[in-house]
Amino acid sequence: MHDSFVDAILPQLAAGAAHTGALGFIFDGLHDGAPRIRVPWRPDLVGDPDTGVLAGGLVTTLLDHIGGLAVWTAMDAFHPIATLDLRVDYMRAARPGVDLLAQASCYRLTPTIAFVRGWAFEDDPADPVAAAQSAYVLNRSRSSTKPAPAGDVGA
Repeated sequence: MHDSFVDAILPQLAAGAAHTGALGFIFDGLHDGAPRIRVPWRPDLVGDPDTGVLAGGLVTTLLDHIGGLAVWTAMDAFHPIATLDLRVDYMRAARPGVDLLAQASCYRLTPTIAFVRGWAFEDDPADPVAAAQSAYVLNRSRSSTKPAPAGDVGA
């Protein structure tokens, strides 16, 4: 479905920026059509040295970034986007010493806005550390803007 885009561009978009490289983001493929990023646990990413729990800002950054990857996956192309709205609900602390994963799906794509749901977890997506609801502004040239699909995109 997205083979050439996924193989050629998504890994670079997931980890190729200065901040994503510094944070250690690794593209972990598509899972049920949704992109996934892994962040290996490192002591310098800990927010509270007494507990060893990863910093909340890392979780927010991870969820925002995976949301963008979900938009590009839904469009099956790269176009500039900007985060319009991001709500993160923290449900529990991440387990110390354990890698963190994030996955997201674009559930609605219009000509100008993409709507995304995402979650961060360790091993089981059904036991999330945090969940996100977000919207992204699409900056597609007029010649590349296609009509929005009538139904939902993604899950």
